[in-house]
Amino acid sequence: MKQPRDIYLMLNEMTSKSRSGGPNVSATNWTRIATSEEFKDLVALKKTFIVPACVFFLVYYFALAVLVGYLPKFASTRVIGTITLAYLFALSQFVAGWVVAALYLVAAAKFDALSDDILARVDERQRSQ
Repeated sequence: MKQPRDIYLMLNEMTSKSRSGGPNVSATNWTRIATSEEFKDLVALKKTFIVPACVFFLVYYFALAVLVGYLPKFASTRVIGTITLAYLFALSQFVAGWVVAALYLVAAAKFDALSDDILARVDERQRSQ
């Protein structure tokens, strides 16, 4: 799975000549890539996953503090033996974190495929010039 920095380095490597002799066109190609509709669509697609996932997790994370702060009697309700609702909720945050991470892995594979398509098109355009 490629990270954003890896994609940037690949783009930079693909679009620049040697620093000692050839022209450096990486800024031009990066600008062309960044302003392309394909790249804008990729960024928008990533935002449609990342923003809701972050909002969900932050709300879920702070809900425990709100629950314990504003409804302490409800949070201290015993479920099994000495285990309370607040304790179960705190443990469920670990599960929620792993679920969000697993969902991101699935989404990241799609993002990587789209990134590879963009890079392939840039490479094709460069070879044809």
